[in-house]
Amino acid sequence: MEKYYTPEEIAANLKVSRKTIYNWIQEGRLKAVKIGHFWRISESELNRLLRPENETKP
Repeated sequence: MEKYYTPEEIAANLKVSRKTIYNWIQEGRLKAVKIGHFWRISESELNRLLRPENETKP
């Protein structure tokens, strides 16, 4: 089963503000799901965000 993170956890790990994470979600830069009143971001989506854009796939 995939692990999910809160926007607050991701903000702390990336050392950015919580508002930045929510802005990225609104802009579509970071995909998230809303469960009730809470946002969650999957580990695979976080990895996609952190992957260098110029990386070539084998």
